[in-house]
Amino acid sequence: MCGRYYVDDETAREIEKLVRDLDRKLQIERTGDVFPSQNAMILKGEGNHLAAEQMKWGFPGFEKGKLLINARAESVLERRTFQDSVQHRRCIIPAKGFYEWNKSKEKFSYERKDAPVLFMAGCYNWYEDQERFVIITTEANSSVAPVHNRMPLILEPEELKDWVLDDGATEYLLHKTPVLLEAHAEYEQMRLF
Repeated sequence: MCGRYYVDDETAREIEKLVRDLDRKLQIERTGDVFPSQNAMILKGEGNHLAAEQMKWGFPGFEKGKLLINARAESVLERRTFQDSVQHRRCIIPAKGFYEWNKSKEKFSYERKDAPVLFMAGCYNWYEDQERFVIITTEANSSVAPVHNRMPLILEPEELKDWVLDDGATEYLLHKTPVLLEAHAEYEQMRLF
């Protein structure tokens, strides 16, 4: 799931507007595709409100040079690598959409039909003197399942503060089914049979 996501200009403006209401000092610096190991804008808790911050995508992996970029919602509370982070350091990754590739290596993008921004659930921790985040994934819903069996855990705008600030809401939100998304194929391979 989700080895890359993207932010377009309209989404950056919407994120900036949202976050400016939350944190007056934000300036969106990045648009385009966001790859693992890059810094990206996330929302995290600061006191009793949400604040924007740049953070690196990916926890150090078990093998040198490898990154853990996703955590499974179904097991995140049991896995030592993620347990403390998801219990105490949850974040939100705003994006226009994300990409998935099917078994034929065809690339699909996924976006909300009803809003210019989708909010992916995540968690973060300190590694190598910097904060790093991962995206939490869940079983794909019917809009993503034809291409991939996993997708980001998508939060609704009214769930953002609960996800980040309310430890009691974590387990409930980890088990929610994400909203249906609109898929766009970059191209489709021709099939002769």
